[in-house]
Amino acid sequence: MQSYWRLHRYPILFAVACTLFYWSFAYNLVRTDFTKLLMLFGALFYLTSKILQFEKWNYKFLLGIGILFRLVFLFAEPNLSQDFYRFIWDGELIKNGINPYLYTPDQIMEQGEIVFTGMNKLYAGMTDLNARHYSNYPPINQILFALSAVLGGGSVVGSMIVLRLIIILADLGMLFFGRKLLQNLNRANHLAFWYFLNPLVIIELTGNLHFEGVMLFFFIWAIYLLSKNKWLWASPVYAISIMVKLVPLIFLPILVKYLGLKKSAIFYILVIAGCIMLLLPFYSSVFVDNYTETVGLWFSNFEFNASVYNVVKKIAVTYFEAKPWELIDTYGSYLKIGVLIIVLLLAFLRKNQSLDHVLSTMVIALALYYFLSSTVHPWYVIFLLGFAIFTDYKFPLIWSCTIILSYYAYSHPDFKENLWLLAIEYIVVIGYFIYELIGSRPKKLYFLKK
Repeated sequence: MQSYWRLHRYPILFAVACTLFYWSFAYNLVRTDFTKLLMLFGALFYLTSKILQFEKWNYKFLLGIGILFRLVFLFAEPNLSQDFYRFIWDGELIKNGINPYLYTPDQIMEQGEIVFTGMNKLYAGMTDLNARHYSNYPPINQILFALSAVLGGGSVVGSMIVLRLIIILADLGMLFFGRKLLQNLNRANHLAFWYFLNPLVIIELTGNLHFEGVMLFFFIWAIYLLSKNKWLWASPVYAISIMVKLVPLIFLPILVKYLGLKKSAIFYILVIAGCIMLLLPFYSSVFVDNYTETVGLWFSNFEFNASVYNVVKKIAVTYFEAKPWELIDTYGSYLKIGVLIIVLLLAFLRKNQSLDHVLSTMVIALALYYFLSSTVHPWYVIFLLGFAIFTDYKFPLIWSCTIILSYYAYSHPDFKENLWLLAIEYIVVIGYFIYELIGSRPKKLYFLKK
C-alpha cells in the first residue's frame, strides 16, 4: 500500500480534488453563478488531463475514479438543465397508457384531470418551451423514460436515479466497445478515457441526464460490429442509436464506399426497417405531423451558442434590416438543404473505403453541421467527442472545454448571451479545426500521444 501511494500519490490527490469539485458542482452550484461554474469546470478539466497524463495505462484506476465521479451525482437534482422534468413526464404518460407524442403538457393540464401523481410538480419544473410543444424524443428514449417511471415508483427522485444509472451503464458500455474498436483500428485503447473521464461528459450526461451517451453507446457498438465485418448485426444496433437521437441518420451516406453499393443498400433497408418497427408502438394518425412539427422547430425557432448563424444574423439585422424571427426560419430551411449537400459531398468526394477515413469524414460532417447550426447546446458536442477519439482530430476535445463559455447566458434572468465569449469559443475551436484540416496530417496534442 505504501509503495502504491508513493507511485500514485499525485493522481490520487488529483482524483480526491476532482471528487470534491464534482460534489460542489452537484450540490452547491446554481447555474446563474457563472464564475463558480467556470472555475469548477476549468479545475476539473485541468486535473483530469493531469490524471490521464500520469495514469493513462492504469485501466482499473481510471475506471474506478470514472465510476466514482459519476456516483457523486446519484442523488443530485440536475442544476444546468430542466429537461429531465419532461423526460419523467413522458415516462409517466406511457406508464399510464397515454402516447406522449399526441398531447403537449399544456393540453393535458388544461383538461384538469389528474393523470398521475406528481404531474403538477413536473409541469411546474419544466420550461415553457417544453410545456407547449409535443415530445421530440425518439422511441428508445421514451422506453427508457417509461422504465424510469415504473422503477422510480412515481417519485421524481426515484425516476431521476433510474435515468442516471441507465446513463452510467451506457458510458460503461461505450468504454467497453470503444476500447475494442480502438484496438481494431490499431490505436491506443487508453484514448477512450478522454471520453469516459471528460468533465463535460460526466456533468452533462450523468449530472444533467442528457442521453447523448446512450446514443453514442449504440453508435460505437454498431461501428465496432462494422469493423468486425458483422454489418448485418450492426444494422439493428445502428437503428436503436437513431431511435435514441436522430443525429446518426446524417452519417448513412458516408458508409456507401466502405460497405459497397449492394451491402450498403441492404444495410440501409435494415436500419430503416428497424426504425419503423421501433416507431410502430407509438404510431397514430397525427403522430407524424406532431413529431415532424416539433423536430422542425430545432431548425427554425431555437437559437443558442451559434457561430455562423450569429454572424449571419448580425449582418442581416444591422445592414439589411432583417427581422430575427423571419431570418431564423429562412436560415433553418437552408440549413437542412446545406447539411444534406455537405454530407453527400463528403460521402462521395472523400476516400471512405477504410473505417479510419469513414470516422474522420463523420467528424468533419458533424462539426460542419454544428458550426452552421443555430442551436448547439453543450451536450451536443459529446457525441462529436465520442467518436472523434477514434481519429486524429483533437478539436472536439478542445471544444468540450471551451463550450462551457456558452453557459454565461444562464447567469442572466433574460437569458442573454455574451457574443464576445461565444467568439472566443469558436475562434479557438474553428481555428484548431482548420489547423488540423489543412495540415499534412492532424497534429496530436502532447498529452494525447500514444
